[in-house]
Amino acid sequence: MDHPQTVLPLFSSLLGSAGIVEFSTTAATSFALIAAAEIGDKSQLVCMTLASRHRPLPVMLGALAAFALLNTLAVVFGVAIANWLPEWVVGVTVAVLFAMFGLHALRAVDDEDDGEVEEKSGHGIFFTTFLLLTVAEFGDKTQLAVVAMSSTHVAAAVWLGASLALATTSALGILAGRTILQKIPLTLLHRLSGAFFLVLAVLAAYQAYRAFAGAA
Repeated sequence: MDHPQTVLPLFSSLLGSAGIVEFSTTAATSFALIAAAEIGDKSQLVCMTLASRHRPLPVMLGALAAFALLNTLAVVFGVAIANWLPEWVVGVTVAVLFAMFGLHALRAVDDEDDGEVEEKSGHGIFFTTFLLLTVAEFGDKTQLAVVAMSSTHVAAAVWLGASLALATTSALGILAGRTILQKIPLTLLHRLSGAFFLVLAVLAAYQAYRAFAGAA
């Protein structure tokens, strides 16, 4: 029965041993990265569409439940990857992922992910929101970004920052609707998000180089 000995290090890695400064910095970085990537993305548009037809509270609660589940899966997977692979391999993978996300955001156009959202029938609005967002965001760039960050940073801080960011973007979509997107060009938001991803890609590549040099 060695299962507990396998699980306990994983949970220890999720919490980490970082001080309050490192934890706060990681959470803030995660918040800024995910918030920049999600403004105008399909998860926010789902919340906008549903909130325009239903009471906002169950939409918000459904969104929070979906994001909590998705981020939990992402950080667990990220920590598992970090425990199984050499540090420099993880760093290279993170750098490549962030570079791809950054280039994709820089090439994005205004009408990206602006399709009509069809609501599922036969479910309460809470479960409708939960199901729509879980399906829409599973394997999306933001979840992959959470996986990547949690493989090299304190996972609990990444989870907190990402969850707060997704809750914030969902709340903005519910409360303000499309007025925010009409005042702030999506192109500008995508450019800022892309630049942020590219900066993190460079930092991850540098960390991978140092790890490889140390292992050689």
